Amino acid sequence: MSYRNQDLRRTVSSLDGKSYGAYKSLKGSYDMGNFTLSIDRIQSDPYAPPSLMRIILDRKTAGIPPELLDDAQGRLAMSDFLMREFHAATRESSISIGWPAQAILERTNIRITEHTIEARITVQLPAGGRRIHGHAAARMLTEDLPDAVDQALLYRNLDGDAATAQVTLLRDQEALRGQLADLGLVAFVGNGAILPRQAGNSDLPLEQGATPFTSPKSLEVSITLPSGRTVTGMGIPEGIVVIIGGGYHGKSTLLHAIEQGVYPHITGDGREWVITRADATTIRAEDGRPVIGVDISPFINNLPSGTDTRSFMTANASGSTSQAANLMEAVAAGASTLLIDEDTSATNFMIRDERMQQLIPAKDEPITPFVQRVRPLFTEKGVSTILVAGGSGAFFDVADYVIAMNSYVPSDVTSAAHELADYDPTAPAASKVFGPEPRRRLRKQRLERKPAKAAGTNAIRYGKQEVDLSAVTQLVDAAQVSGLAHTFDMIMEWSDGRSDLAELVDDVCREMDVQGIDALSPHNGHPGLYARPRRQEIFAAVNRYRRLELE
Repeated sequence: MSYRNQDLRRTVSSLDGKSYGAYKSLKGSYDMGNFTLSIDRIQSDPYAPPSLMRIILDRKTAGIPPELLDDAQGRLAMSDFLMREFHAATRESSISIGWPAQAILERTNIRITEHTIEARITVQLPAGGRRIHGHAAARMLTEDLPDAVDQALLYRNLDGDAATAQVTLLRDQEALRGQLADLGLVAFVGNGAILPRQAGNSDLPLEQGATPFTSPKSLEVSITLPSGRTVTGMGIPEGIVVIIGGGYHGKSTLLHAIEQGVYPHITGDGREWVITRADATTIRAEDGRPVIGVDISPFINNLPSGTDTRSFMTANASGSTSQAANLMEAVAAGASTLLIDEDTSATNFMIRDERMQQLIPAKDEPITPFVQRVRPLFTEKGVSTILVAGGSGAFFDVADYVIAMNSYVPSDVTSAAHELADYDPTAPAASKVFGPEPRRRLRKQRLERKPAKAAGTNAIRYGKQEVDLSAVTQLVDAAQVSGLAHTFDMIMEWSDGRSDLAELVDDVCREMDVQGIDALSPHNGHPGLYARPRRQEIFAAVNRYRRLELE
């Protein structure tokens, strides 16, 4: 049933003083003049999660120029732009469209179709105790909300130049990302980029005292983009790249920017032109994580217990075991580039110095360090590595490029590093190390009564189990964790004993590609507010589920 704006005002006002449950009578669709308001779900009480509503406009009414919406990248950029505008318009109210981050992510918050623009919002309906404040609610829904729609969703009231600039920027960013493989690069860091952040817990750029990035001339490349713009910066080649330097000179800051470069960033972030291959994956040690049926034999083998490490199982992995599992899982998930910082790595996984090798011979050491596997990882599997190393030159022997950071300024010291080392990229491996990816077929999983849900920004809760995602550092927004919870549910439900994990993840990603990320939601109408996770994070979440069962 559809109502007029004045009907909604009278209806809501008439609820004043009634018990909070009377708000449920508002569910339905309302003609608000230039848009339709759909009230899909009403919160059960004032302390429950807020009510879910949708604003639906005809694209002709919104008036956004068609050329800004005629491809997927334009629609993504414009959806993000509208979300930010609506957030600014409602920041001081109980109406919310979610919190925009520095990265531009595919979200459910704004959906642009061929004919409509739909804004998904949450509304905290007002009350005193458990009694309805009907007149305040009427003002919110029939005055504040229409004002926000006019201000944030009608193109004539927007900064058209800023909207066009964001669409152009995103199209250029993704065009550059698409060129990386053809150029033999895994990442690009633009000259002038501001890489440091304001604080360890902030993603905002450092405003005072930050050194703009400048590429070494030997690694500098210029790339022409669809807009006609040419960007210049450091191209990071395929292969093995080691970043060195003294403490606090910017090594980890550079790596972190490359890690976040798998997502496009908004103007003013400082990292707009830090562009990384979309499948690049951060690898670190993760004490205590479960490992279920992972082949870690290229790194750990011949255990004294005789355990077969080609399908390794443990409920409480050590640092080295967890890092080996993380790496092999990332390769199975399709990573073409690994990002590793020695500060978050297990030392015995990374290197073994000569003295230790003399005292403990190789035949008595079940761990083959990464330094001995990083070259075959590239030559056999095509997987590149970008590694931060501040305390050891062991990787000079295998590094194709060495970049030294000094006061946040990079220089190419590859030749000097190779003079110190025994570098020979053509030296043949003794034998093949990495075989084909083994199939990991999921048994039909035991389904929990309640669906998985985000538990803060670093975990998913499924039944009584918590899936710890604190080491999955390329999740940049809590909304992605909510999206992960939905993908997790789908994989648990679709597991049948015949499909392996890679096939199930592919099926979920294909569903999102075809139907959009709304397809993840079990609800009709308002799907909830969440963002699309990458394929790599979907793998990571399932792999960390302690009750995962394999055939």
